[in-house]
Order: sequence, then structure tokens, then C-alpha cells
Amino acid sequence: METLQYLSPAGWKAIEIAVLLLVLAALFRWSGVVRYIPNDRLGILEKLWSFRGSVENGFIALYGEAGFQPEVVRGGLHFFMPFQYSMHRANLVTIPQGQIGYVFARDGEPLPPTQTLASNVDADDFEDVRGFLTKGGQKGPQRKILREGTYAINLAQFIVLTAQSTYAVNLNASEQRLFADMSTLIAERDGFVPVVIHDAEDLIGIVTIHDGPALPDGEIIAPSVANNPKDPNFHNNFQDPEKFLNAGGYRGRQLQVLADGSYFLNRIFATVELVEKTIIDVGTVGVVVSYTGRRGADISGQSYRHGELVETGARGVWSTPLLPGKYAFNTYAGNIVIVPTTNFVLKWTKEQFGEHRLDENLSEVSLITKDAFEPVLPLSVVVHIDYMKAPLVVQRFGDIKRLVEQTLDPMVSAYFKNIAQTKTLIELLQERSEIQRKSGEEMREKFGSYSLELQEVLIGTPRAGSGQNSIEQILIQLRERQIAVEKVETYKLQEAAAIQERTLREKEALAEQQAKITTSALTIEISENEGKAQLARTRQQAETIQVTAKAEAEKVRLAGLGEADRIKAVALADAERIKATGLADAQKVRAIGLAEAEATEKKVAAFGGPDYQLNSQVLMRFAEAIENGRLPLVPQIQVGGGGEKGATNGLVEMMLSMLVADRLGRQGSPAAVPGPTEQN
Repeated sequence: METLQYLSPAGWKAIEIAVLLLVLAALFRWSGVVRYIPNDRLGILEKLWSFRGSVENGFIALYGEAGFQPEVVRGGLHFFMPFQYSMHRANLVTIPQGQIGYVFARDGEPLPPTQTLASNVDADDFEDVRGFLTKGGQKGPQRKILREGTYAINLAQFIVLTAQSTYAVNLNASEQRLFADMSTLIAERDGFVPVVIHDAEDLIGIVTIHDGPALPDGEIIAPSVANNPKDPNFHNNFQDPEKFLNAGGYRGRQLQVLADGSYFLNRIFATVELVEKTIIDVGTVGVVVSYTGRRGADISGQSYRHGELVETGARGVWSTPLLPGKYAFNTYAGNIVIVPTTNFVLKWTKEQFGEHRLDENLSEVSLITKDAFEPVLPLSVVVHIDYMKAPLVVQRFGDIKRLVEQTLDPMVSAYFKNIAQTKTLIELLQERSEIQRKSGEEMREKFGSYSLELQEVLIGTPRAGSGQNSIEQILIQLRERQIAVEKVETYKLQEAAAIQERTLREKEALAEQQAKITTSALTIEISENEGKAQLARTRQQAETIQVTAKAEAEKVRLAGLGEADRIKAVALADAERIKATGLADAQKVRAIGLAEAEATEKKVAAFGGPDYQLNSQVLMRFAEAIENGRLPLVPQIQVGGGGEKGATNGLVEMMLSMLVADRLGRQGSPAAVPGPTEQN
């Protein structure tokens, strides 16, 4: 202060000028005469005063009134009336690649009660606020979405929600909470990114529309509309909400589904639920029960009175099943009942069940036999369903498992209970094959009345129920009885084997004695031949002597009559000598022959007489024929009868039997000789 007291008038003048310049600079800046906007941003003008007054209706001043102006200010220097405008700088709206932006309009026509989102049929340019409002654009969340790109949008009129941020001119805290909640809802539905359905995942998208007219009474699924690309209102899988609604689409769950691909959907307008495709495996068909569609006429025929069958696309049970494959079937619009078309087995057992688990609630059939036993019977039934008859089965029973549990189980159980009441336990065990065959024939007709084909009935072994052992005792008795029967048969076979073994031993012994018999027969023949030879030699010597004597006598007679007497006497003497010698030799030979003959006769008598000798010679010749012909004594292949006792089985055996019979007969046995196979 002391310094200011000593200032000169010139100093005071300079201070006043500086203050004035500062005040002028502040007023110039505050007046907003000149404003600079960077090229990557924009300015939103708020008019502070106007001779036209304030906005009477709406939020944006379209006709120069005081308030937010519809046009935005782009980059560069701009000059304005002092103290008339307030500038709100904002960033350009940028939507990244592969993302979606949602728009909320602060000003415009109010939404009717039946409308959820603002229509963009005429007013769809969010960068032209004036055009949007003059064309009747509606306030609130918009049906149209923003795709990838950069937009110069008046953020006083439009609020843009993206995954990264919310673009808006903030006015109050309650409005910020509104947009935060809206952004959270979109994020929960994955609405900032497109719907992507990968073909490898085998999924389809079930679409639910949240805008448009409500479904008529009685309908639960909205029908497909304008899904043909040639249709002028083709909405391209709900990506164009205006065309969808213009084509007559309804709000609610849609019949049309989304297949593989990417879809840029307004997730406030349409939500998507991903479900698995319907896969019908080989060996099965799918019977469609449709919950929607036109009212179809019954085509099942007059003879079928268990329900109606309709054509494909109509409401009800479709008469034509779906064959094996993959189907983009809307499971909210209908149900597909899988029906096996290959043979499947229903097992009435607690521990086991078939591949399709249709019999998982079945158990053994409890029986009461004729003799008051209470066994349980495990059984299996092989069933086949004609694929063209599958809709009839589904229409009548709802599904195959219900058919098994509510119809086949009581029918099969009752049938075998009735059979058991007519059989004893032992008959039930021993006649299982016959019962199985008969049950298959009788139940085949019953199964046919349910449009089923019975292939085979397989009956297991009846067993005792829990806490019972009487059946086991019966089985033990049956086993012991069978063992006794088998022992009797075994003993019979052993007896027959013993008899055969004895016969074999006899034949082996007879074969061993054959060599001795043959040797004896040969010895007898050799002795006989030697006696005959000796007799022949003796006779030949006697004849030789006689001829010599006659020759000598004739010689003497011719030599002379004188010597005739002497020679005659000599010859007579020689003749007498020779005669005596011949007689002596003959007697010797005769004696030797008689002795040998007597010995031979004794030998023959010892071996059974002349008949036996004859047989021996025959056998000896037969043996020589076999030896010379190199024939086997016992044939390699023998064909014999198994008839009467004592019947011979071959020539050798017959001759041996004759030899033995003759031998025994000569020993004076009056009884018949038993044959080789006759029992002792």
C-alpha cells in the first residue's frame, strides 16, 4: 500500500489500462465470440437467449429459440454473437470393428403404449437432428443400431451406448443412472457384439422379439414372415426390425431360427437363445409333435381311432417322420420323439437294461406255479417298429417309454403269470423252449395291434425270490436224479465195453495159436510126402532089379544052351536073392511107412481127426495164398453185421471157428460151441 501511495499519475494510468485489458480479455472469452473446435471433436450449441423465446415443445430448438440447437459445430474457428451461445465440446462417436452401438433419442414423438422401441421407418439419420425431428422421429431407444464407423452425432439429442463408453451431454444424475442401467441390460444380453453361431458347435438361435403386435389368442409361437430374399420386406434374419414388423411379424418367440453365421441384431429388439441342433441318429426316426401351424385335417384314416395325424407343417403329430440327420428344429415350437427303428431289446430284469433305457424301470415277472412255487422269471423281448408306423405309436402312447411301462409291461407280465398257473415248477423248467416258442407266436398278434412287430421272446431260467430256497432244493433233487440216470447209462456202456474186450482177447489168442496150427499142418504134410517118396524109390529099385534080371537071362539064353542051365540056375538064384532082398526092402519100407503112417495117424488123431486135418490143409493153402498174394491177414476195412449171435465176420474167422468147433466136437462135447461173440 505504501508503494501505491508513491505512484505517479503515469503509473496509475498504466495499471488502469492493464486492468481494463484483463477485463476485456475475460469478457471476450466469456462472450463466446470466437470458438475453436479440433477436427476430431465437435461442438454442441446451446442458445442462451433469443428474441424468439424458449422452446415450448420438445427438447431441441428447431426454429431459433433458446435451447440446444439441432446442428453441430465441426472442427475449426467459429464466430458467434457475444454472450448468446454456450459451447459443449464432445468426441465423435466411434463404433469399433465387430461391435454395435445403441441410440437413445431425448426428443421426438412419444411412443404409443404398444410400442417398445422408436420406429425408424422415415427418420433414420441420427446425424441429422432437424431431419429426424421433422420427419416424425420418436423419442426413446431406437430400433436402428449403429454399425462400425465414426459418427458426428448431436449428443444433446442422441445418447449413444457402446461397449466402451456412453456418448452423451450429461444433464443430470438421474439421466446418467438411466443410461447406465440400459447399458448394463444390453451387456447382459451380449448386445454390443453380433450373434455368432459356429457350425462346429451344432447350435441354432431361438429368437424372441420384444416389439411389435402381440400374438393372437391361442398362439405361442410367432409364424415365420418375409424370410424369402425376393420378398420386399425381407428382414434378413431379424436384422432389419422395420421390415420385419412391416411384413406382419409378431412379438414373442419366433418359429424361424438362426442357423450358422453372424447376425447384427438389436438386442433390445430381439434376444437370442442358443440351443443344440436336433440330431437323429442312424437307426432311429423323429416323430414331430408340432405346437404351432395351421389347423390340419386328419389323414390317419377311418380305421385308426386313437388320434389324428396331420401333414408336415400343420399343428399336431406329423404323419411323416424325420429321417436320420441334423435339423435346425425350434424345440419351443414342437417336440421330436425319437423312435428306434432297429430291433431293440426290452429286458425284464432289475440289473440290466437296453441301449435306449426304455426298460430301466422293468423287473422280473413274479409267478405262482401250479404246485404253489413262487419263482421270478427273467425274460427279454425283441421288438421292431416300422419307421412309417412310428407316428401311429407316438400318437397313441405319447412316447415309447410310456408304451413299454404302461402297456407292454402289464401285458407281458399277465401272459406269463397265466402260463405259470398251468405248469408245475419242473414243467416250467423242462418245457422252457416250448413255452418260449408258443409265447412268441401268441404275443406277436397282440404286439401287432399296437403297431409293433414282435421279433422274438427269450425266457431266462426261473429263480427263487428273495428269502426262498425251496426252488433250489427241487433243482438239487433234479440234479441228483440226473446223476443217477447217467450212472446207469455209464454202467451199461462199461458192461458192453467189457464184453467187447473179452471178445477181442479171444480173437487175439486165436490169432496167436494160428501160427502153431499152421506149423503142425505143414509138419504132417511133409511126413506124408516123405513116406510116399520113400515108397516110390523102393518100387523103382525093385522094378530095376527085375528088368536087369530079365536082361541077363535073355543074354544067357542067347549065349548058349549049355550055359543055359547054369545061367538059369544062377539067374534063378539071383532072382531069388533079389526077390528076397526086394521083399526084405519092401517089408522095411512098408514097416517104415506103416510106422510113419501110424505116427501120422496118431498125430492126426491127436489134432482132431481127418476132418481137422482137411481143415488144416485148407487153412495151410489159404495161408500160402495170403503169403504169395501179400494180402493182409486182417482186412483194413471190415464190413460186418451186428445181428445174430455167433455170426462170423470173415472167411478167416469162419475157418478158425470150424477148426475149433471140429476140435471140440471130437473131444465128445455134446453142447454147441459158442461163437466168438457169444457171451459166456
